[in-house]
Amino acid sequence: MKPAHMAWALAFVATLSACGGEDPRAETPAPQAVTVEAVGHYCGMALLDHAGPKGQIFVRGSAAPVWFSSIKQVFAYTLLPEEPKGISAIYVNDMATAGPDGKGDPASWIDAKLAHYVIGGRFIGGMGAEDAMPFSDKARALAFAQAHGGRVVGFSDMPEDYVFAQ
Repeated sequence: MKPAHMAWALAFVATLSACGGEDPRAETPAPQAVTVEAVGHYCGMALLDHAGPKGQIFVRGSAAPVWFSSIKQVFAYTLLPEEPKGISAIYVNDMATAGPDGKGDPASWIDAKLAHYVIGGRFIGGMGAEDAMPFSDKARALAFAQAHGGRVVGFSDMPEDYVFAQ
């Protein structure tokens, strides 16, 4: 590379750094286990007191996740304009790990953007209202929808009117 080109490249990188460009090498935080200290962002209640799948969102600059008692709340956080947008990771419980009793493994987390969600079914979530059911395995999501009603959507296809429906 010619010295003039090298100087231009270094200046460009310095400009990006000064503008707050993100470091593509930044590590994605791993999901955390739900503890007695985990409290829902919107409801202010202990997550361990709620049934159903839960979520956690990591915002850049914070080591602790923002906790959610329901999957609809996870989506609401990503859609509401007043919530932070510097999200580095989103995790939801994987209901594909549910046993015969229908309870998922609370330690089984999946990337929310890769999950398959059953919506519009008869499942009542942790907040006492119908909620989305996340699955890592699309076949398991389709089987759940067949048994309990609803349909399967991906993260980017989650209808806004579903998220904010009462």
